[in-house]
Amino acid sequence: MEKYPSINVLGAALQPCSRDPLTGFFRDGHCNSCIEDQGNHTVCAVMTAEFLAYSKYVGNDLSTPRPEFQFQGLKPGDQWCLCAARFLQAHDEGCAPKVNLDATHVAALDIVPLDILREHRLPPTGK
Repeated sequence: MEKYPSINVLGAALQPCSRDPLTGFFRDGHCNSCIEDQGNHTVCAVMTAEFLAYSKYVGNDLSTPRPEFQFQGLKPGDQWCLCAARFLQAHDEGCAPKVNLDATHVAALDIVPLDILREHRLPPTGK
């Protein structure tokens, strides 16, 4: 599988999303994508209890550990590469989590408009 260039939605180098828990389609800590990534796992989001409950309700339980897949389950505060369509769906339902734009892959823009991502961006860290 050949990765798309590691560019974020702001046009800069894609930053890491999370190494603990280890996320990404390639499980490399980044929201990289490729043609085989049918889910477009490109939005780096900070999990909330509300979003995790919503995701479970719509059929994608991200909070229950699945040791057979080496998945510890997510908790509020964890960062995770979400499917862009799921993020947009959560936005439409009023429960989208915050987004790390520096770690969100440009391929997310195929599904989610930049203004919606910016609406949910994490506050600046003061760097």
